[in-house]
Amino acid sequence: MKFLCVPCDTPMKLQTVVPPDRGSLSVVYACPECGYEIAMLTNAYETQVVQSLGVRIGPDLGTEAAAGTSGSSCPFAAMLPATDGAPGVEARPGQPEPAAVQWTAAAEARLANIPAFVRPMAKTGIETFARERGVVQVDETILDAARDFFGM
Repeated sequence: MKFLCVPCDTPMKLQTVVPPDRGSLSVVYACPECGYEIAMLTNAYETQVVQSLGVRIGPDLGTEAAAGTSGSSCPFAAMLPATDGAPGVEARPGQPEPAAVQWTAAAEARLANIPAFVRPMAKTGIETFARERGVVQVDETILDAARDFFGM
């Protein structure tokens, strides 16, 4: 997906990413031809959904170099999934490895009821929700609280 400058019909480039402030994330794209800028502002819920997926938004030196050599002009080239154990994906610098979260049998049974295509994303979001609250074991109470929190 690319953002195009309408007057120039040129792909826009990622200009700046403002870290979440009170939950809102701001991303600015600029046209390299005419300098026209647009900003994308996410609300707190949208930002949390993106973060629960483990996505980092913003320039990363390794990614910019790779994008430059591969010829990719996708403005989302700076978005990297932080997937545990995935080749070529590094942990966030300066951040400790997240604590492992255990699942009760009942919670795993409920997780199995979630459609397979979205189950990994749901599991990651629930584990992040639990960690943020200092919980080390996901049970049915945490699942109910997460469902209420995410509005499901």
